[in-house]
Amino acid sequence: MIALQNDCLEFRFPDVHKDARCSIGFMRTLRLPDDNRSYPLPPGLGHFPLHHVDDFGTTVPPAWVEHGGVFLPMYQAEAMWINFNCDYPMALKIAAGKVCALTGESWSPELVPDPQNYLVVPDQPWLDGFCVSQDLIRQFVAMPLGEGYSAEEQLTGEARHGGLQILAYPMKADVYKTLFEEPQPNIMYAPLPAAAYSPPDMGLAPGGLMRQEVYEDEYGLEVWDLSHSSRCFVHIANSVQYRAVTGVAPPSTPPSARDYTEAGLPWFEYYAGDKSALQGTPSLVGLDSVAAKKIKKGEGMLADNESVRPEPVIKLQDGQVREGEF
Repeated sequence: MIALQNDCLEFRFPDVHKDARCSIGFMRTLRLPDDNRSYPLPPGLGHFPLHHVDDFGTTVPPAWVEHGGVFLPMYQAEAMWINFNCDYPMALKIAAGKVCALTGESWSPELVPDPQNYLVVPDQPWLDGFCVSQDLIRQFVAMPLGEGYSAEEQLTGEARHGGLQILAYPMKADVYKTLFEEPQPNIMYAPLPAAAYSPPDMGLAPGGLMRQEVYEDEYGLEVWDLSHSSRCFVHIANSVQYRAVTGVAPPSTPPSARDYTEAGLPWFEYYAGDKSALQGTPSLVGLDSVAAKKIKKGEGMLADNESVRPEPVIKLQDGQVREGEF
């Protein structure tokens, strides 16, 4: 089952184990300069507000009602990252516009180990974008569907889905008990009618480069309980659509990377030295970033895209939170 708690999605599997739960938050953040330089982790500037689609069934687009799930507001060219908070291990599939954020392949419910199309929490504390190499991602940046920016459009040629799709599988209860409740030394487990104004949905496009690793599954495919799963569709509304649907204003626009850096506020680095990182796939490496696509389309330069020198940079330990001023 899935619950909405304090602007976070909580995936719960009480039939598997009383502790089988994972909280997922969608964090506001700085949009990195899209200049082909790599940057450290930007801060979290608070959660995006999340709403049940069914609570606004007469004002959201009909396709949202069909998909169900939740929705959140994003400004055009605003960035986000996804925060994972759990103790019970789970395998999560994350897609943008039904395109896997780790492999670039079309959505499927199956867990595939090679190339690995899922991430493992709590080993993976967060995900900021599309995995393009062993230690680089391209940031999740919201852009209107139908204009060619989203990863979905670049890889499939269609603008059908938008938003985010999340699927969770818990670890098998007996495996969890062996590994965590009764630990043994040196043990190894083998591998509506539509709204009056209905602008285009928002999809996620690849933005600036960030230094971040997506870790390999160190447990092995056989530990995941494929008989239990939950999935959720996270729709993205632009600022005008959000006001039309909910009747309230979206959060204020976040600061630019330049304004944030000039204020002397912190950036972050995080590496888990004992874990191996995924390599990335050619399909995601070849995507045009938002800035590159704007130039190709003859739309000029991306606004607020000046390069910055991030200082200070704070090295995070496991469990620390990325937090900035807001």
